[in-house]
Amino acid sequence: MNAPLNLSPRQLLQQRLQDAQTATPHVTVNPQSAHIGALIGGVDLRQPLTAAEVNTIRSALLQWKVVFFREQHLSHEQHVAFSSQFGELTIGHPVFGHVDGHPELYSIAKYRRANSYGSEPERRPWTGWHTDVTAAVNPPAGSILRGVTIPPYGGDTQWTNLVAAYEALSEQLKAFLNTLRGEHRFSPPAGANPTAEYLELIQQNTLVSQHPLITLHPETGEKILFISPGFLKSISGLHTRESRVLLELLWEHAVRSEFTVRFKWEPGSIAFWDNRSTAHVAPQDIFDLEFDRQLYRSTLVGTVPVGADGRTSISVQGNPVLAAHGAAF
Repeated sequence: MNAPLNLSPRQLLQQRLQDAQTATPHVTVNPQSAHIGALIGGVDLRQPLTAAEVNTIRSALLQWKVVFFREQHLSHEQHVAFSSQFGELTIGHPVFGHVDGHPELYSIAKYRRANSYGSEPERRPWTGWHTDVTAAVNPPAGSILRGVTIPPYGGDTQWTNLVAAYEALSEQLKAFLNTLRGEHRFSPPAGANPTAEYLELIQQNTLVSQHPLITLHPETGEKILFISPGFLKSISGLHTRESRVLLELLWEHAVRSEFTVRFKWEPGSIAFWDNRSTAHVAPQDIFDLEFDRQLYRSTLVGTVPVGADGRTSISVQGNPVLAAHGAAF
């Protein structure tokens, strides 16, 4: 079905999802908030999906930015097989490695190398929020996270819609941001005292890239406020104080509650998010509980972002994040 040419990107996404659901009436898509998040039912992710089911899930992902599934108890092999239906998979993590025997998977455990700090980082409203691996010149296109060992309470994850965040800015600020680029670097959070092992891993796999602050979604054409608080360290061309104050303003804006969704994990839950248009935050309350927490993540190979001004991102240091079977890390 051809949509009218005068529809907005959001309306086009809605039309695409409606058309996709017509071909898959057994697949349900239930929105979880006004701007982001949908719960998908009616599919068994342990089995290969039909082309129509893949299209419905992808269409829901593009519209709602993160989609959730329940009662999907996948093995590592099934996790990889499901993810591979949406694109090539990267190495588990370009800095912290992968699951033994499964190069496409990364272990998200309660105490993992990524959290190897000797002291607590500073805590501000945006601390911990990030878009996956934006220090690479081609950040992952998407991430698929599977819950295995889940505490009875606590450990929720939140996502925010960076398209909605961009659209809520004033026109004057949008015009200014369209001209700016920022340096994304893989480094410990401010105030943290990382272990020697953590520092060694980062030094061996240094990643630094310069990305536009406003990028264009390669599939939808939407403009995105591409500001990953965990990786974006400075804005190029601005004085240090100018950069810091502007970034703090944008970070606080991007995680406003109306742009976000919160997901309560259960064993067998899966979250699949568009890494190009969202940021997310891992829970901190889990460290105040005695319960264990174990999830596994796969990521899809991404392309080099393009800014609203037409310029592409630039690699300052490090290699692109490639497919697991061809990555040289």
